[in-house]
Amino acid sequence: MLQNKRPLLALISAFGLALGTSLAPPAQAAVVASVKPLGFIAAAIADGVTPVEVLLPDGASEHDYALRPSDIKRLRAADLVVWVGPEMEAFMPKVVAQLPAKKSIELATLDTVKPLLVRGESDDDHSHEGEDETQNDHHHGEYNMHLWMSPEIAKQTAVAIHEKLLELMPQSRDKLDANLQHFEAELASADAQIGIQLTPVKGKGYFVFHDAYTYFEKHFGLTPTGHFTVNPEIQPGAQRLHQIRTQLVEHKAVCVFAEPQFRPAVIDAVARGTTVRSGTLDPLGTNITVSKDSYVKFLSQLSNQYASCLKGA
Repeated sequence: MLQNKRPLLALISAFGLALGTSLAPPAQAAVVASVKPLGFIAAAIADGVTPVEVLLPDGASEHDYALRPSDIKRLRAADLVVWVGPEMEAFMPKVVAQLPAKKSIELATLDTVKPLLVRGESDDDHSHEGEDETQNDHHHGEYNMHLWMSPEIAKQTAVAIHEKLLELMPQSRDKLDANLQHFEAELASADAQIGIQLTPVKGKGYFVFHDAYTYFEKHFGLTPTGHFTVNPEIQPGAQRLHQIRTQLVEHKAVCVFAEPQFRPAVIDAVARGTTVRSGTLDPLGTNITVSKDSYVKFLSQLSNQYASCLKGA
């Protein structure tokens, strides 16, 4: 008798499992951002609506990343993909081109962002006669593409993400509207506080490792003496290092900044024997968890990193 019941119990169990599966909510496809700071902005708008994932792993560089098969799957499954453009994420255009237009935002092409773009520099702008031609030729196109460093562009990015998510998820309008309002208020508050914090260090010279910070510096009135390289994958040449060393010896800079991903020995070598201080700037917020307030934390962390080294605290 027991043996006869077993197939029936198995059938009931299988039916229940199938029923449970059919009633379960479908897995949510996420908003996928190319780099972490764009994920910070997306998380502020998508909070409580849909998950946000970041493509670039911590410790990797946006300048030379190669997509893995799992990355391609994530991009294809995403509700929305947020990225800067081919001059920054050269690993993305091929996959993004296969996505429906409504499922991606290329920031550099937005009408609200284009007027805010700042022209980029190549290393030949610093007159490195006799250096490696490959370094001199390197640049990110006509404009500096580290757009997440600009509070103004961050605001326009948030508005664009809000609009796209409204199209995709109109049922979440109230939450999306509230999230955008919260982000704009927090951003305005952080902007004012950072402006006050950095006022005492305006006019102090410093060197950054590469040209990722232009938007932040222009926005808050900082005055960099220069950068070691445009492309962090290419070490600066001997003439460039001699030029920087001379300026450090002549006290034209009080601080030299490295980055978590790039800590080349050349920075220590150039600064050795001078009174210049060493600091670290994190252009990707590698130690910050993606959450609704993470972009404001990112800006505040950058401000603290600048202020700490430039003030000598």
